[in-house]
Amino acid sequence: MDNQNNQQKPSTGGPRRSFGQGGSNRPRFGARANYRGAPARSKEAPAAGATPAGPRSATPSAPKRANGGGRAPEGERRGSRRPSRFNNKRRSNKAPALQHRISITDEKNPRLPEVLDDDTVRVIPMSGVEEIGRNMTIVETKDDIIIFDIGFQFVTEESNAPGINYILPNTQYVEERKHKIRALVVTHGHLDHIGGIPFVMERIGNPPVYTQYLTSLMIKKRQEEFPHLDPIDMHVIKEGDSFTVGKVKIKTFPVTHSIPDAMGVSVETPQGDIVITGDIRLSHEDGEVVLDERESWEKVGKNNNLVLICDSTNADREGFSAPEGQVLANLDTIIKNATGRMIIGTFASQFERLTAIIKSCEKYGKKVVLEGRSIKTNIDIARTAKLLEVEDKIFINAGDMSDYPSDRIVILSTGAQGEEFAALMRIATDKHKSITLNERDTIVLSSSVIPGNEIAVQKLKDNIYRKNVKVINYRSAAVHSSGHGNAGELNWVRQAVRPKFLIPVHGHHFHLKSHMYTAIENGFPRDNIVVPDNGFLIDFKNGEMIVRKEKAPTELVMVDGFTVGTKQEVVLRDRQTLAEDGMFVIIATVNTKNGKLRKSPDIISRGFVYLRENQQLLGEARTLIKKTVEKHTENMHPLDLDYVKDELTNTVSGFLMQKTNKTPMVIPVLIGI
Repeated sequence: MDNQNNQQKPSTGGPRRSFGQGGSNRPRFGARANYRGAPARSKEAPAAGATPAGPRSATPSAPKRANGGGRAPEGERRGSRRPSRFNNKRRSNKAPALQHRISITDEKNPRLPEVLDDDTVRVIPMSGVEEIGRNMTIVETKDDIIIFDIGFQFVTEESNAPGINYILPNTQYVEERKHKIRALVVTHGHLDHIGGIPFVMERIGNPPVYTQYLTSLMIKKRQEEFPHLDPIDMHVIKEGDSFTVGKVKIKTFPVTHSIPDAMGVSVETPQGDIVITGDIRLSHEDGEVVLDERESWEKVGKNNNLVLICDSTNADREGFSAPEGQVLANLDTIIKNATGRMIIGTFASQFERLTAIIKSCEKYGKKVVLEGRSIKTNIDIARTAKLLEVEDKIFINAGDMSDYPSDRIVILSTGAQGEEFAALMRIATDKHKSITLNERDTIVLSSSVIPGNEIAVQKLKDNIYRKNVKVINYRSAAVHSSGHGNAGELNWVRQAVRPKFLIPVHGHHFHLKSHMYTAIENGFPRDNIVVPDNGFLIDFKNGEMIVRKEKAPTELVMVDGFTVGTKQEVVLRDRQTLAEDGMFVIIATVNTKNGKLRKSPDIISRGFVYLRENQQLLGEARTLIKKTVEKHTENMHPLDLDYVKDELTNTVSGFLMQKTNKTPMVIPVLIGI
């Protein structure tokens, strides 16, 4: 179905189909978690003329790199001149263009070769192949560029980036070619695939976005936090739809992941189809892939598939992943048998798990407390999308828990990755305003550790265990399964798709190498695999894969509040903000016993507005500051002033931008007395 010009109106009559559900009475998932290898161990036939793969211990030869060359990028390149602090023009509240870029004409960064003929297609993993997160891949032909996913990466304690909120893909390559960008295609709604969209869209020309219904709701909801941005040109497609953008036809197909409406894509090119899996696992029963999923992948395999760009997150784990159905059954039993209050920490994006937990609570007459903004937001989205249909009375506020027996309370909480200000960490460190742990509580950690978060998660676990509560985690009981398939599933997918070439993505380098080794061990030719770094230019022409020696710019791009740039740019923009928009300092004394302000807050403005001439703004700001502080300190014992300052900064920054169209640096100083 061609959706180039017509936006699809989604049906909201019920949840979308998931593999293993629907007409079949068979359970969606099997129970065998330790299945080793693919269902069939038949070797894949190597390409003609390929050298047979050796054992894992051997060091395989890498694909040859081309000599590069080619013309300079078309169009005018942005300069690096710094704007004058004395410029009379008011700075736009929209995302400014990045300055101080690496010049692609620098001797150390040679001119990047362009795609100049109809017989060449280029794939660039812009990011997401040297880390977990900030996934972004582009496919480029002579006339068109299609972008697949724009995610962000959360900053961890190991990132050594204090004050930075997120890390984004570097978009310099596509910004300089934005006249060719035809669409952004989003495979699913996780933040490592959609989180960067608000920060990047304006820079790349606001191309139309194509995705399925639930993902579109999540993108739109996140976009509400950026009211100054232009509305997104959203095209909602249905499961299995095809559409054309520019001269490129894109076919979609359903995949199984830990969120509904996940999809893979096939991009038709003169060289053959480029298959991008997105994040995947397989619905299986005791290692046997369920019928509808098997048929879907086999349909993809009937095409002339040039290359498979495939998820690698769990490529280092043998066999098949644990079925989600087993996890849901275990959680249902734990909820049923709980003799005290239960706190379940999980990912806010685990829609299937969250909705199943809430339905179990409804079945056993328990009340649900939602802790964490992202969980509350996603439950609202799930109800809008008809994925969860329960009565409102099942939900209660944390402050009302004393009205019910403790064994009728289930708290769903964010923060299972040890985030400092997330609900679960605040509960574990006695900083939550309404929830204090006791020895009758049970905490279920229904998540695994994302690589990079090990230190933070260990701190969370230490704090929890100090409370002498009962703890159930995925190691002691099957209360979590990954949304990413193990090596056996990746082998099965590759054998079903039958590509000529393989590009492992989505993971650290060792994940990608693990994927390469398991493919070689199952008969895939080594010379037809490239393990990329961020920014690799991978060209396909005349049936050959060419990894060019040049790379697209990959310097880390940071988000610091409302500003975006490299580390150097963030520092320079702080100085520019002070020079152009000034600073707004809040000084308030807080009663540590009740969390209320002892007096009206003092406000100091430098280079922002003249306070004597803006008494109304000053009065509204003081009222907002008082409400914000008292809202976040209500019933909080002891006071966590760092958390309150963070919330106050975000709230006041948004208020001032809305009122004045300026973004001063907001500096809250809270003094507990």
